[in-house]
Amino acid sequence: MTPVDPSISPAPSTHAVISARHLCKRFGELRAVDDVSFDIPAGRCFGFLGPNGAGKTTTLKMLMGLADFDAGELSVLGKALPDQARAIRARVGLVPQGDNLDPDFTVRENLFMYARFFGLARQRVAERVDWLLEFANLTHKADARVDQLSGGMQRRLTIVRALVNDPEIVILDEPTSGLDPQVRHVIWGRLAELRERGVTLVLTSHYMEEAERLCDELVVMDHGRILDQGTPAALIRRHVESDVVEIRGPVSDEVVETLSTMALRVERHGTAVYAYTREPAPILDFLGQPDGLTVIHRRAGLEDVFLHLTGRELRE
Repeated sequence: MTPVDPSISPAPSTHAVISARHLCKRFGELRAVDDVSFDIPAGRCFGFLGPNGAGKTTTLKMLMGLADFDAGELSVLGKALPDQARAIRARVGLVPQGDNLDPDFTVRENLFMYARFFGLARQRVAERVDWLLEFANLTHKADARVDQLSGGMQRRLTIVRALVNDPEIVILDEPTSGLDPQVRHVIWGRLAELRERGVTLVLTSHYMEEAERLCDELVVMDHGRILDQGTPAALIRRHVESDVVEIRGPVSDEVVETLSTMALRVERHGTAVYAYTREPAPILDFLGQPDGLTVIHRRAGLEDVFLHLTGRELRE
């Protein structure tokens, strides 16, 4: 059973706790964030999706007051950035893309040392640390050094470390990157519990399943701009057909030409052909059981939206 943390409010509201208007950030000639506007309601999970270099991490850094912006307006919890950055950071938790735990301390000591940055009373911290260890399933590792933990344990510790100050908002930069499926599902469950208790979550992710499971709303970014925004279901309806038939293997031009008359959209990428349709049955009947080909029929998802909006070419 997950421990109950009485300090987390169970009643999320709908007012915006983060608001950005025409936000811009440049690095020389590069527009890392280019005229970005969004509102994030309290108690929701809001996601930023995009290829490497899209501007996601830069946007998160600006939300934390860790990076200045060149133009626009940005407020968090009713306080304006950059003027009130320190007051904002006291009420926000940050989970960075990479674990930056102190290897010289134990699990418990890492939490206590991080709490000192917020000037919290030791007695209050002790009670909170016990809850955090239980929440992360790390009570049995409380006195272990960081280098004795698995990668998944270190990631869970990094996440609960961000909760030491009982934050109203938690910002997570690719929280489950590089983790195996079991650990990823555990972390998803814990993040969903935080959201249900009223904590606002803001995350970036390259895992489309993660975004679909966790995000109430998200934006797709590329080249510093927001391409579209909405719920995962709304984005899927807006940009791609309901079904996808993937054909992998040596697909002839004649087959592709026939598929183009049956599907709403057909794309060939390498040795794979993707037929997007709202009526998959005729396509599946046409393909039958072809020798040397693999045919996969699935419902369209966020990954299809992502590739449709940002393209399939490799990014450096």
